Amino acid sequence: MMSAAELRAALVPTWSRIEVVAETGSTNADLLADPVAPDRSVLVAEHQTAGRGRLDRSWTAPPGASLTFSVLIRPPAPVSTWGWLPLLTGLALREAVVAVTGVQAGLKWPNDLLIGVPQRKVAGILAQSRGDAVVVGIGLNVSTAAMDLPVPSATSLTLGGARDVDHAALLIATLTRLDVRLSEWSAAGGDAQACGLADAYRAACLTLGQRVSVSTTAGQSIAGTAAGLDPTGRLLVDTGGATTAVGAGGVHHLRPESSAGTS
Repeated sequence: MMSAAELRAALVPTWSRIEVVAETGSTNADLLADPVAPDRSVLVAEHQTAGRGRLDRSWTAPPGASLTFSVLIRPPAPVSTWGWLPLLTGLALREAVVAVTGVQAGLKWPNDLLIGVPQRKVAGILAQSRGDAVVVGIGLNVSTAAMDLPVPSATSLTLGGARDVDHAALLIATLTRLDVRLSEWSAAGGDAQACGLADAYRAACLTLGQRVSVSTTAGQSIAGTAAGLDPTGRLLVDTGGATTAVGAGGVHHLRPESSAGTS
């Protein structure tokens, strides 16, 4: 099991509390249930038994095969800018994965991490808020075997070509990049354009420019071209006669008729 003391020694002091547990139901639920958890609290679990993904999907993985952790943030920026936090986290995770493993990765809006050809999901992120706190949970398949993947569209870093990935090194790199991105965003008052976050995210996002189908949380189905992002991080979908801003939903990349695209 990872050592909390070693993690603390390797990270900047802004990470105020770091805990590592062998098993829990959900690291997100645990942090959300703690009303006094300080800003930049981190909870890492070697195994989650009741992990959840976006849109209330279940998230499971064999013990020790994934990196699963949550971060509690008490953002100083206005609530209207908090929609950027999941995107910011996805970008920081991508930067860390590429740096530590050399595996090339991109983001499917808002924050699924995709690798390989065809592109498959290697990590997901779930952000939940309560009061003045936002908890962001990350589940990254590190060494998960093909037989243990929950769906055919999933993969792991090992299946993507990474070898002997050190979970602690990957966690430290992710938290380091997350600290940088959070600090820049906070200093800009949550203005994603001013701090460079918006441009960096656009450059890493595989969804923009693609034909997509979006299932919204309101039960709508929208098909069109992912044309851009609005100032709050919502996806802009050009349906041919209008542009719709989507704040949350399931995005599917549609395959062009002439070639195999993304899923």
